[in-house]
Amino acid sequence: MFEKILIANRGEIAVRVINTCRDMGIKTVAVYSDADKTAAHVMCSDEAVYIGPSEPSLSYLNMDQIIAAAKQTQAQAIHPGYGFLSENHAFARRCRDDGIVFIGPSAAVIKNLGDKITSRQIMMDGGVPVIPGLMSCETDVAVLTAEAEKIGYPILIKATAGGGGKGIRVVNSPEEMEVAVGSASREALNAFGNGQVYIEKFFTKARHIEFQVLADSFGNTIHLFERECSIQRRHQKIIEETPCLVLSPNLRQKMGNAAVKAAKASHYENAGTVEFLLDEQNHFYFLEINTRLQVEHPITEMTTGVDLVEQQIRIAAGERLNITQEDIQPRGHAIECRIYAEDPENNFLPCPGNIRFMKEPMGPGIRNDCGVYQGFDVPVEYDPILSKLVVHARTRDQAIGKMIKALQDYVILGVKTPIEFMIAVLSSSPFQNNEVFTDFIETCFSGWQPEKDFKDMAMIAFIADALGGAENKSHSFLQTKEPLSPWDRLGNWNL
Repeated sequence: MFEKILIANRGEIAVRVINTCRDMGIKTVAVYSDADKTAAHVMCSDEAVYIGPSEPSLSYLNMDQIIAAAKQTQAQAIHPGYGFLSENHAFARRCRDDGIVFIGPSAAVIKNLGDKITSRQIMMDGGVPVIPGLMSCETDVAVLTAEAEKIGYPILIKATAGGGGKGIRVVNSPEEMEVAVGSASREALNAFGNGQVYIEKFFTKARHIEFQVLADSFGNTIHLFERECSIQRRHQKIIEETPCLVLSPNLRQKMGNAAVKAAKASHYENAGTVEFLLDEQNHFYFLEINTRLQVEHPITEMTTGVDLVEQQIRIAAGERLNITQEDIQPRGHAIECRIYAEDPENNFLPCPGNIRFMKEPMGPGIRNDCGVYQGFDVPVEYDPILSKLVVHARTRDQAIGKMIKALQDYVILGVKTPIEFMIAVLSSSPFQNNEVFTDFIETCFSGWQPEKDFKDMAMIAFIADALGGAENKSHSFLQTKEPLSPWDRLGNWNL
C-alpha cells in the first residue's frame, strides 16, 4: 500500500480524498495556488506544496509543477479528484513515465473513452446500445444538417472531447444549425483545446441514469447500482439521488449488466461511471463513461456502505477487489444537493466572494462534504462548488423531507447559493411525484425567483455580524506562500 499520496486538486474533493487517506493511515500532500493559500484542503493535509499563480493553467493544470511536487515530497501516487487533470490522458501517461501511480484508469483507456466518437464505437462493438447519431466528428454545417434530417429533430450537437456540460447545444430545426455548431465548437475549443463536434438524437422527457462501476487489474468488474441525475442546469447535474424508482428490478439488472459490459469492453480499471439516457419507453442508451470519481459519488457510498475513494486507492495499489457483486445490497434512499457559489436568479452564474458566516446542517443521516469555511474567500478562478450536501433515509419521501430540513438549516452568507432554489425544487409536486427529466429546470423553474422576506434577512444579517465579527483578522502569512494554520479558520478569538 502507498505511504503517501498527492492530491492534484482543491476544495471539497481534495478534503474528501484526504479524509479517506487519513482513515487508511496514508500521508497526504496538498497542492495550492495563490488563490488557495488559505484553503481548507491545505490545512487538512500532512504537507502542502505551492504550485503557482491562481490561473489554472499555471497551477492545477500545470503537469510539470504537480509532478515536481510529487517527487519533492516522495509521494508514490497521485489522486486527481475530478475536473482539472482527472481525465487528461497525457497527465496519466506522465505519471506512469515518471514512476508515479495515477489513481485512475490507464492513459490509453482515458484517451479512448474521452473521445465521444471512439467510445461510441467501442460500445457498439461490445454490444452496448448507443444513441443514434453521427459516428465521426464533423464541422461542415451542410453535412451535419443532412445527418440531422436522417436522425430527426431535435438533435444535440456535442463536443467530441467534451464533459461537464460544455460544448453542447440543442437544435430544433435546420435554421438553428449554423449558429449552434459555431457556438458549440468555440466553447469546446476554449474548454478542451478541441473544437470538433458530432451530433446525436436528443430525447425530450428523458432521464439521466448512471451506474457506478469498479474494476481491478485481475478482470473483476462490478457495479454499485444506479444514480438518478436528471435535475440539471446548463447540462450539468445539481441534484442527484439513488435509487431511481422508475427502474423495475428487471430493467435495473439489464442496465447494470450493460454497465459492466461497457467497462469490460473498454478494458477499464479503477472506479468509473457509465452514463445512460432512459427514454419514456424505458429504452436505455449509452452516453459516456466518466473515467474518474463523480461529484455525486457520496450517495452511492451512503446506500452501499462502500468507500469509493478507498476502493480507488486499493485498486491502484494492485489489490484485488475485496467485494463481489453479491456483496452490494443497497439500503434506503440518498439525495445529494451540490452547493455552489452561484446565482440561480441569474442563469446560475458564479458568485465568488467572502463567506461572512456559515452554519452547516447536522444530524443523523446528514453528510456535508465541504471545502470552505467561514471567512474564506471563494476565488473567481475555479469551479464555484462549496460543498456536497447528502442525506440518507429509509424511503425517498423521508429523504426529501430530511434534505429540505437540512437545506433550511444550511446558512451561507456573503456569497449567493442555490439553497433556496433547491428547497423550491424538492418541495415541488413534480419532484415529489418523481416526474423528473433532463429538462426539468427549464420546464418547471424557468424564471424562478425566491420569496423575499426582508425582515428575516435583516435578522440573519444582524446575527451573522454579531457572531462573525465586523472584520476578519489580518494575517501576515497572506504575504507569503506559507499555508494557513488551522487556528486561523476560527475567526476572531482571544485567550
